[in-house]
Amino acid sequence: MSVQGAQWLKGIVTVQVRGGQPERLVNLALAGGLQLSSIRWTSRGLLEFELSVGDFFELRPYLKQTGCRVHVTKRKGLPFLMVKAERRMFFTGGIALFFAIIFLLSSLVWSVDVQGNVKLTEDQIRQAARQEGLYPMQWSFRLADADVLSKELVKRLPGSSWVGVEKKGTKVIIRVAEQTIPDDAPLQNPRHLVASADAVVTEIIADAGRPVVKKNTKVKKGQTLISGMIGGEENSRIVVATGKVRGLVWYEFDIESPLVQHAKVYTGEKHTKWYAVIGSRALQLTGYGKDPYESSETIAHEEKASWRSWSLPIGRMKETIMETRMEERTLTEDEAKSVGILQAKADLLVKAGPDSVIRKEIVLHEKAENGKVYMKVLFEVEQSIVQEMPLVQMQGD
Repeated sequence: MSVQGAQWLKGIVTVQVRGGQPERLVNLALAGGLQLSSIRWTSRGLLEFELSVGDFFELRPYLKQTGCRVHVTKRKGLPFLMVKAERRMFFTGGIALFFAIIFLLSSLVWSVDVQGNVKLTEDQIRQAARQEGLYPMQWSFRLADADVLSKELVKRLPGSSWVGVEKKGTKVIIRVAEQTIPDDAPLQNPRHLVASADAVVTEIIADAGRPVVKKNTKVKKGQTLISGMIGGEENSRIVVATGKVRGLVWYEFDIESPLVQHAKVYTGEKHTKWYAVIGSRALQLTGYGKDPYESSETIAHEEKASWRSWSLPIGRMKETIMETRMEERTLTEDEAKSVGILQAKADLLVKAGPDSVIRKEIVLHEKAENGKVYMKVLFEVEQSIVQEMPLVQMQGD
C-alpha cells in the first residue's frame, strides 16, 4: 500500500499555523520524524500543511517551542468517514427502513379487478383465482407466471375460451373471454319464400328449396321466389325454404320542408350545483337560488365513492344548468329541398331495412308556397324482398 493510502486509513487533517514561528515549527516537526505534506502559504499569509491524525497529536511539543497555534481546516480519511456514518446511523437506518417498507408494500397484490365476464359471475372468477393463489394481500413473488395463471384459470372456469392476467403495480386485472355458444335454432315449419313487394330481382341465392325466378325478373307482391317443394312429381318433398333474394323496390314520398327552421342552441352561459349523495337522497351543497335563465337544459353527472371493487352508497352529484335559446334560420329553396330529401331518406331506410341501399331518386313535382317547399319524390331502393309463407301439404300428396 502507498504512503498516501496508509495515511488515508489513519486519517489526514489539514491545518493552518497562526502566530509564533511557522517555518521553525515545520523544520522541527520534520526533524522529529513527523510526515508533513502539501506545505504551502495561503493567500492570507498563513502556513498550511497536511499530516496524519497520529502525527497531529505528536505536534504539541513543537507548538510550545515555537509559540504557534494550529487550526484544523479539513479532515479526510477512514476514521472521519466512520464518525459521519455513526452520526447518520439513525438517518441511514430510517432511509433503509423506508425503502424496505415501500418494497414490501409494492410486492403485495392490493386489488384484483375482473373484466369481460357476462355469464360467469365475478364471485366464480375470484374463487377460481383464489384457488390458484391470486387474491388481495398476496405476495406478488408467490404468484405463478401470468401465462401459467391464465391456462389454469381457463381450466377452472368452464365456459371461458381465454383468460388474461395482467399485473399493473399493486393491481392485478383478470380479463375473461367467454365461449360463444350458438342458441338452438327454433323448429321451423315447411315454407315458401315469397316477394314482400312489387320489385325487379337483382340477386337470388337459394340455400334450401328451389328458386323459381331469375335475376332481372319483375315479380309481384306475394309471388313465390324460392319454393319449399323440391324433386319431381313422384319423388317430391317439402323443405323449409331459405335463401337470399334482393330486388329494386320503388317508394313515392310527399315531402314538406319549411323555409324557416327553428333550432335550440347553447349560449355558453351555465350555472353549477353540487349535491352530496347518500343512498337515494341528494343534499344540495352549492348553487342555491333561482335558476337565472328563462330557457335552459340540465345535465347531471353522479360519482359514487368506491373501495377496491365495492361501490359505496355515498358520493357526489354535479348539475350543470346550461342556458339555451331558440334561433331562426332562413333557408333557400335548394337548402330546404336538401333537408327534406335527407329526412325522407332517413325515414325510408328505417322502413326498408338496415341492409337497404337507395340507388336513385327522381323529383316528380315541386313547388314553393306558404313558407314551405312541397315535393313528390320517387326513390328506387335495393333491398331484401323475402317474406315467409307457410306451406301446408295436402293429405294424399
